[in-house]
Amino acid sequence: MSKIRLLQVQMPVSEQVEKNLSAAGQAMETAASGGIDLVSLPEMFCCPYDTANFPLYAEETGGAVWTCCSRLAKAYGIYLSAGSVPERGEDGAVYNTAYVFDRNGKQIAKHRKVHLFDIDVEGGQSFRESDTLTPGNSITTFDTEFGTLGLCICYDFRFPEMGRLMAVRGAKLLLVPAAFNPTTGPAHWELMFRSQSMFNQVFTVGTAPALNPSGSYHSWGHSITVDPWGTVVAQMDAEAGCQTVELNLSETDSVRRQLPLLKHRRTDLYTLKEADL
Repeated sequence: MSKIRLLQVQMPVSEQVEKNLSAAGQAMETAASGGIDLVSLPEMFCCPYDTANFPLYAEETGGAVWTCCSRLAKAYGIYLSAGSVPERGEDGAVYNTAYVFDRNGKQIAKHRKVHLFDIDVEGGQSFRESDTLTPGNSITTFDTEFGTLGLCICYDFRFPEMGRLMAVRGAKLLLVPAAFNPTTGPAHWELMFRSQSMFNQVFTVGTAPALNPSGSYHSWGHSITVDPWGTVVAQMDAEAGCQTVELNLSETDSVRRQLPLLKHRRTDLYTLKEADL
C-alpha cells in the first residue's frame, strides 16, 4: 500500500496539558470519521514552547502524555505522530522527544532532537534550547504498511545531512514536527521543506503549532506538505486548524527514475555515513 491520507493538526497550545490532550483527541476523532491513516501533531504540542517550561512538563517515556497518545492511536486505529514533548530520560536529562504510535497503540519510533535551537538573530529571535535540554544522538526511520518513514524535529531539518541519511535508509516521507517563528518562518520555512524534498526526492511534512499572540514564543504556523519534486502540496496560514493531504508514496520512485539524483551520487569521491556511537 503506497497511498496515505494524512491529517496535520495546527493546534493552539495551552498551559494545561489536559486541554492539549483533549484537542489531540478531538483531532483523532475527526480523523477517524474522514478515513485518515496518520495524524501529525506539532512540536511541543502539550506545553508552551519555552525553555523554562521543558523541565516542568517533562515526563518519562510511558508517562501520562505518552499513555494518552498510545491509547488514542489504538482507540481510533490510526497512526499518530505525536508531535514532540519534553521527555525526562533515565539519566534525569530533559530531551525534546517525538514519538510515533501504530494503529494498535504500539510505539514504533522515538526521536530525541539532535540539534538544539540556540540562536540569536540580530533584530529578531533569541532562543537557547540548551539552557534546559540535552541533545539526542540518532537518525530515526521506521517501517509502516506504507513503507519506510523518517522522523526529526524542527531545527534538525536545517541540516541537509539529516534528510539525506533518512532518504538513504529508504524513507519516502519525512515527518517534521516544528515551530519556526516570525523571524525564521518567512525566510526559511517553505524554502527548507522544498529544498529537502527536492534534494532527497521525498515527501516532507512539517506540522507546527498555531500562532498564540499572547504567548512568550510566537509560532509561524504554516504547516506544510511538499512532494518529491519540490512542489508544495498544501500549506496553512498561522491560525489554528487542520489540513488533509492524500499522498501516493510511489511518486518518490517515479521522480527518482526520471531524475536519478541519489543514484548519481559520486560515492567514490564523497560519502555520508552515520557515526559509530
